[in-house]
Amino acid sequence: MPDNRFERLRLLLMQDVLPVGMAIVDRVKRGGFSKITDVFVNEEDPLDELRNEGDQAASLIREKLDEITPGLGNPVVNVKISVEDTGIQKESLDDSVELKVTLERIEERIELLDKYLDSI
Repeated sequence: MPDNRFERLRLLLMQDVLPVGMAIVDRVKRGGFSKITDVFVNEEDPLDELRNEGDQAASLIREKLDEITPGLGNPVVNVKISVEDTGIQKESLDDSVELKVTLERIEERIELLDKYLDSI
């Protein structure tokens, strides 16, 4: 269970905290601390606005982290896969027999064509 908590924390950091942090850094660069307070005064949902602003920069950082270790920046989501037996394997065996017969017929015709071309 601790691994699951760690994974959830990492997801929270990568998907929510990182974009907000990048937007705050960008706002400080553009206009100082007053730009940060503007979003909290003027926006109905300031964290969502900051998350949207910083999403592109955070995406670049996540890609760089993935270059270091795949799955570090853009988390890999576990997927459960199940396969139903539909009887396709039996059909594919029949198909392989039919394919073999067809390939043998093609080979025979190529040999006949080679003999014909050699005689010209």
